[in-house]
Amino acid sequence: VALKRDRPSRKIVWVAQAAPAQILEHHPAVDEVIVFRPERGLRGVYDLWSTFRTAPSCDLTLNMQRYAKSIFPAYLSGAPVRVGFAPSRTRDGVRLVNTKYTAGGDWRHTQDLFLEFLDVVGVERPTPLAWEITLSEEEESAAKTFFSASAGATVVGLALGTASRAKDWPTDRYVSLARSLEAEFGFHVLLLGGPGEGEQMTAQAILRDGKVAARSALSNSVRQLIWSIRGCDLVISPDTAALHIAHAMGVPVIGLFGHTNPWRVGPYEQYHDLIVDRYTEPGETRTPARYGARPGRMPGIAVSDVLERVDRARERYGVGRSG
Repeated sequence: VALKRDRPSRKIVWVAQAAPAQILEHHPAVDEVIVFRPERGLRGVYDLWSTFRTAPSCDLTLNMQRYAKSIFPAYLSGAPVRVGFAPSRTRDGVRLVNTKYTAGGDWRHTQDLFLEFLDVVGVERPTPLAWEITLSEEEESAAKTFFSASAGATVVGLALGTASRAKDWPTDRYVSLARSLEAEFGFHVLLLGGPGEGEQMTAQAILRDGKVAARSALSNSVRQLIWSIRGCDLVISPDTAALHIAHAMGVPVIGLFGHTNPWRVGPYEQYHDLIVDRYTEPGETRTPARYGARPGRMPGIAVSDVLERVDRARERYGVGRSG
């Protein structure tokens, strides 16, 4: 967004893997999205090369990844200037493909690390930040139809899983939480997620429970996830896409963290008071400088911890309070 505002005539081409590429659809600041499929190996690299070969070379590439898979789009873009993270923040030889680097130092919040790229290319940081995730007319219509069944109700979305089991919250906790959200608060519960086995199992456990009348919005479409989240009044999520989409769309989100550091990868500058943090040890300073995962901590989050944050969301963000 900042790059486009700085020079509206600038063409923005974004290379992304298949799932995150869906988030960029209809984005007003992105002119073209190129899907890179590294899981296809050399075939994926060849397809990427073929795409770039038929287009003019880029003038500047921002390589905002630290892993080897970013080498291919950065190099194949043809840009003479390729800005990447400081060498100390990259792996797998990524530094060798970049020609300029962001500042080094201690690890900061991931969003701060991304904003450092603007400093390198001389573009002013936006204030406030805006992500501008945009829906099409068809998606707006689908969302209106879907949420008509919950008209006037407070809808709480439960994100049921992540790409890593280590970051998931136990299934039985979700069942108990869904019961409490409906029985104690009168909220409508909406199940969020994708086609993953863990998410499907948790959804079935909730839907089979005789005390819960939750609705499922599970889908393999990231676009549906986006409009489902936007229709919620509150989202409860571990460290996964749903959490970050909710934050970007201004939907209050309760973040469940134990395996990863919420002060490095959690919501940026908002909703910190709604985080349940089992990553940071008691008495330990909250800092984004810690990078390593801390396995086995998600079960340490109790249902009561989450319900306390629900109360806080009602008091501080007006969730479930009419007028």
